[in-house]
Amino acid sequence: MNASSPNQSAARASASVVASWIAGLSFADIPKSVVDDAKLRFLDIIGVSLAASAAPVGEVARRTARRLGAGEEATVIGFGDRVPAASAALANGTMAHALDFDDTHNESVIHVSAPVVTAALAAGQLTKASGKAVLTAAISGAEITCRIGSATPSAFHKRGFHPTGVIGTFGAALIAGKLLGLDARQLQNALGIAGSQAAGILEFFSDGSWAKRLHPGWAAHAGIVASYLATEGFTGPATVFEGRYGLFATHLGPGTYSMDRIVQGLSEEWICVKTSYKPYPCGHVVHPFVDAILAMYREDGLRANDVEKITCPTAEWMLPIMCEPRDVKLLPETDYHAKFSFPYSLAAALYFGRLGVEAFTDESIRNQQILTLARRVFNVVDRQAPDPSRFKGWVIVETKSGKKFERVVENNWGSESNPLSPDDVRQKFSENASVVLGDNQIDRLIAAVTRMEAIADVNELVELAVRI
Repeated sequence: MNASSPNQSAARASASVVASWIAGLSFADIPKSVVDDAKLRFLDIIGVSLAASAAPVGEVARRTARRLGAGEEATVIGFGDRVPAASAALANGTMAHALDFDDTHNESVIHVSAPVVTAALAAGQLTKASGKAVLTAAISGAEITCRIGSATPSAFHKRGFHPTGVIGTFGAALIAGKLLGLDARQLQNALGIAGSQAAGILEFFSDGSWAKRLHPGWAAHAGIVASYLATEGFTGPATVFEGRYGLFATHLGPGTYSMDRIVQGLSEEWICVKTSYKPYPCGHVVHPFVDAILAMYREDGLRANDVEKITCPTAEWMLPIMCEPRDVKLLPETDYHAKFSFPYSLAAALYFGRLGVEAFTDESIRNQQILTLARRVFNVVDRQAPDPSRFKGWVIVETKSGKKFERVVENNWGSESNPLSPDDVRQKFSENASVVLGDNQIDRLIAAVTRMEAIADVNELVELAVRI
């Protein structure tokens, strides 16, 4: 491992460099394009959280937040309950990820905005922070979250960890600490404390249980707790990343990690904007394959009944996430199980001619036509696949009539190279928010996020994200 920083001695711990940068960053230091991107991230996360508030997991998250203790610091999105800030972050972060409709930073394969936005809103409400302050904190936390994950792309997944839960904790600690006014030394301590809370395993893959939905919520909650402790003088190790028992050594074991990636080019390169939006509510790595099969549906007239076999050359690192074990992926037990089944997701997309929330209902995951089609989907290793910084899809369809269709999507729709437009993001928000809000309130919420930097107290914005 190699720790270094821009214009700093390589011997200086990464956490120290990061803390100094966060402490000194102001809204004026952030390019307008990055601010505009962040506002759309807030809108997206609020939208998916609102939709999730109508699902059983939303009610469970709300009740849990209330059980954790009384308080009036922050709001549970959708419901309106006022609870302690850390409890609101737990509930909101869980809902933000509950439908698996939240964005992913490709290179690190982290759901960045769910813990970032929910920690920022909760801590912002607690401190009655301005929109500018909340945006500054959120952007800085998102940037460091992406950079930590990019030091070792896909390595956490290979070890069975969910990097959103593990690494999101550090970003949330920085966000809360920034809004609470911590100085550089205190922020460094918050990072050290966060390292002892960084958690999240992928065993949910075995049965589709809810545990993964918690990870962004726990990260946001833990980050706020870390910042509280640091505020009161609690200390944490400065070498939390590169130390002998630091994050990388304990979670990943011996190896060479690009520690420079965390600190080099801070304020010069903003990698958080390379985060992909999700147009489909399922595992992100299957998205370019869904793009390909839906293009065949629209442009070639391909239908589910036509298919003899579908072959998908797939990056090897993706296989354990979405394709294995095959017998389990072919018969998902729950809606969330189905969201991480490559064959099911692809089959459902072709069956419906789209891939929306209706594909992951209890009725759909038991639909024998979809399940039969899923058994015709096969994955082979794509030896020319790109690294995790880019999600490529390659679909080859053989039909019963002998025709053959083939599509390659080099970059998933929603990524930096194949982006959703701002109007696409707003449309996605409106569709999600409409589950619990009326049109007038949706329009007011869009307007509030659009002018977020002009808001004096972020409570004004969050209060709009509550069903009336």
